Parts: sequence; structure tokens; C-alpha cells
Amino acid sequence: MKQYLLSVYQPDGPTPPADVLARISGELEALNAELRAAGAWVFSGGLHAAASATVVRAKDGDVLMTDGPFTEGKEHLGGFTIVRAPDLDVALGWAGRIAEITTLPVEVRPFLGAE
Repeated sequence: MKQYLLSVYQPDGPTPPADVLARISGELEALNAELRAAGAWVFSGGLHAAASATVVRAKDGDVLMTDGPFTEGKEHLGGFTIVRAPDLDVALGWAGRIAEITTLPVEVRPFLGAE
């Protein structure tokens, strides 16, 4: 089976209220349990805000580090799930479930050579 990265993008700005986050977290944990039961779950995790990022670049023999996200934008990677799926349609189905729970866009990409 192939592995797919399901990347959840969240807008910059304040985090939702605690009651909203609690509902989302609970629903995502239930979905992760369903993914595990189906043998599709590989790994998942949420990320701190994009402002906590450090970008490392190699240039002219030096390694340069800059604070902040790689790109300036209004959305950044907020979390991800890696799933095993027999095909793209199945991976898209899992991504759709995540999008429904979070109300955020989810990008789906297959891993190279992960079959």
C-alpha cells in the first residue's frame, strides 16, 4: 500500500476558543482510532504556530538560520497525518473526514516509493 501525507493548513491568527478546540481534538482522536482500526494510521501530529519555526539553509559553504516560517503567507502547515491507503481515492476520503472535522483545507500527497 502507498503512504500519503495529509497536510492540514490553518490560517494565521488567534486560536479558536477552548471549547471549539476540545471538540475538534476529540473528533480527531476518534478518527485516529478509526484509522488505526482500519490499519491505515501511520503517524499524526499537530504543530506549534508558524512563528515558532526556524528555517535552515545552506549557502556558499555556510549554514544560515532564520526565525519564522519558510514562506510568508496567510496559512501555514498546522498539522499532518500519514496514512496507508490502497489508492488516492481512499486517501482523499480520509482527508475529507479531517477537513470536515477541522473545517480547514487538507493537501494530499503520496510519498515517493512508499508502496
